[in-house]
Amino acid sequence: MCRWAAYRGTPLYLEELVSSPAHSLIEQSHCATRAKTATNGDGFGIAWYGDHPEPGRYRDTLPAWSDCNLKSLARQIRSPLFLAHVRAATGGGTRRDNCHPFTFSNWSFMHNGQIAGFERLRRPMEAMLDDELFNARGGTTDSELMFLLSLQFGLRQAPMAAMAEMIRFVEGLARKILGSVLVRYTAAFSDGSSLYAIRYATDHKAPTLYASPVGKGYCLVSEPLNDDVDAWAGIPDGSAVILGENGFDIAPFRPEPVNAKPTPAVIPA
Repeated sequence: MCRWAAYRGTPLYLEELVSSPAHSLIEQSHCATRAKTATNGDGFGIAWYGDHPEPGRYRDTLPAWSDCNLKSLARQIRSPLFLAHVRAATGGGTRRDNCHPFTFSNWSFMHNGQIAGFERLRRPMEAMLDDELFNARGGTTDSELMFLLSLQFGLRQAPMAAMAEMIRFVEGLARKILGSVLVRYTAAFSDGSSLYAIRYATDHKAPTLYASPVGKGYCLVSEPLNDDVDAWAGIPDGSAVILGENGFDIAPFRPEPVNAKPTPAVIPA
């Protein structure tokens, strides 16, 4: 499983998440403590927002701990909203266009999880994309394809509804083609203004997600960046998080029909 970190708030240097903390994202790339695999060495990436609507992005196939440029970039780049990811591949080769975050126009996206039986589902999933989004697909991962499908289903107009529709579509395909469904999906995505995250799994074993205030903003991470466990609130399985102008909001996330009975969620202090 991959590890990731995202931030929205008063601008800060990327190194405050990526390289400086005791359990920074670079540290997690070779010594993760809350994942099935301790090593996440199949590439990395960062996406950040600045003066332009589209995010800047830097990705490579080297392990994050051995890239000579990452620490330097993280020390110099200051941003109010950024995403950072270290990859442990569950599918797709180790190549730059399979490294997260993925971007399209002003949107950025990264993911930790998997779709069981993806190779048998990939073609009908790709067939749902219009020409613009199909031609934007650069890699071979389920993560990138889920991002593009969410754009197809209206991410730009209604982010959480589009993500729910995308997951419903994938689950429906899996039932039809495979006879069983397993989707594990802990993702962060942004339009450059708000930061969104989802933690969801069909078997209720979604990859971990934590939140904590950082300065005058909020940080979302796969696992805490330091040993101050009380500072990090675990986000429950089946949750949607929005970090926007109104601060931190969390609500149930259920890809079932809209009239499904919701379950309460706990809001971090």
